[in-house]
Amino acid sequence: MTDLTQLSMADARDGLRDKSFTATELTGAYLDAIERANERLNAYVAVTPDQALSMAAKSDERLSQGKAGALEGLPLGIKDLFATRGVHTQAASGILDGFEPRYESTVTQNLWDDGAVMLGKLNMDEFAMGSSNETSAYGPVINPWRSKKSNADLVPGGSSGGSAAAVASWLCAGATATDTGGSIRQPAALTGTVGMKPTYGRCSRWGVVAFASSLDQAGPITRTVRDAAMMLKSMASVDPKDTTSVDHPVPDYEAALGRSVKGITIGIPKEYRMESMPDEIEALWQTGISWLRDAGAEIRDISLPHTKYALPAYYIVAPAEASSNLARYDGVRYGKRVPGDDIIGLYENTRAEGFGHEVQRRVLIGTYVLSAGYYDAYYKKAQRVRTLIKRDFETVYRDGVDAILTPATPSAAFGIAEMATASPIEMYLNDIFTVTVNMAGLPGISVPSGLSADGLPMGLQLIGRPFDEETLFGLGAVMEQAAGSFSPERWW
Repeated sequence: MTDLTQLSMADARDGLRDKSFTATELTGAYLDAIERANERLNAYVAVTPDQALSMAAKSDERLSQGKAGALEGLPLGIKDLFATRGVHTQAASGILDGFEPRYESTVTQNLWDDGAVMLGKLNMDEFAMGSSNETSAYGPVINPWRSKKSNADLVPGGSSGGSAAAVASWLCAGATATDTGGSIRQPAALTGTVGMKPTYGRCSRWGVVAFASSLDQAGPITRTVRDAAMMLKSMASVDPKDTTSVDHPVPDYEAALGRSVKGITIGIPKEYRMESMPDEIEALWQTGISWLRDAGAEIRDISLPHTKYALPAYYIVAPAEASSNLARYDGVRYGKRVPGDDIIGLYENTRAEGFGHEVQRRVLIGTYVLSAGYYDAYYKKAQRVRTLIKRDFETVYRDGVDAILTPATPSAAFGIAEMATASPIEMYLNDIFTVTVNMAGLPGISVPSGLSADGLPMGLQLIGRPFDEETLFGLGAVMEQAAGSFSPERWW
């Protein structure tokens, strides 16, 4: 029998319904793979074998009765940011040590309602703050890809590094992830996987540990565009518990795959052609343009003039919201508690010991920009810039552009600890192509599109109109077919 973990979600779905294998066998194959590999890759922070096998057994029963859900029997990994009832949910932070919620996030409940199986919780940057998955209280995730020139460990990107690494190394069929400034698309690009960040409001944020509430959005990381379409269909929903979720019909995204892209207009923004951008990123971008042109799309040069202000504006807005959201972690009601001489001392000691350095840095930045005398100079100005960024996109879409093609990252994966002595700003630059999408609330997808000179995966990003994920899936499938498939050589 073919290694069941090598199957795409779509192929595994067909095999389960054809009774080529059972959900229990499929789940067992993934649990065996996790047991062999996780100590080396550090993708999972908690594995739930008993729960997984129980869910798989129920899937087998429904399959035998012809009552299969859309994701029946498909084993998934869940980013540690999603609340899972009775199961470790810690946002990879020491301050939530031992926390097990008594409720389920809406997104994960949607997946379970459609028959999916939970394998466990996936590592991530602490509170989703990071671009390399090195800020986790559980240590860094290791990218399953290696350079041709070295066996050095590489980062998988962040903050959803555990999700991306687990999918790329066949430790789950697909994974949930979240994207605040690129945390789905960037790790997907660095691991050769597909990452879809849907429109803000497409998926409920209820039960997802908050980083920056006006930017956070859940989405899938998978091995193929079709698998991402399958997962997003189940994840998306309006939710009365989240007033930012939008009551907008959720289409059959799979049906968009295979549609002709002839006549679709693709915008190429000149502002994304950054100074000192590596030649291989520029070459990849030109290759992607050729693929879409050859498929019948019209290519048009466009301008998004406020792009250059996006990164500084993002790193004011996001830390400001983080400062507010993380104020609830005080050691009083749940999680870690470090005693002090009085209540203020308890707060200070708990937060100093519970939060990692990057989280502390962003909370301090956010508190500063919200403080009296600086609110107007920083936060209010950043929000005005955000409006201008959104207006740039609205203008090009109004002028007939259907989607925008850009690089996903400024480079391929870099080494663990390679940025340890660098300025934090150098790490933040990894989000330079992705933050505009979150600032404008738009959908974006990263599609694996080629290999670097060192044999490492690189991705291209498609940005769409609000709630037009269908067009992105259709275009992404064209690019995926043109690029062909590539996977890491197993060494773990």
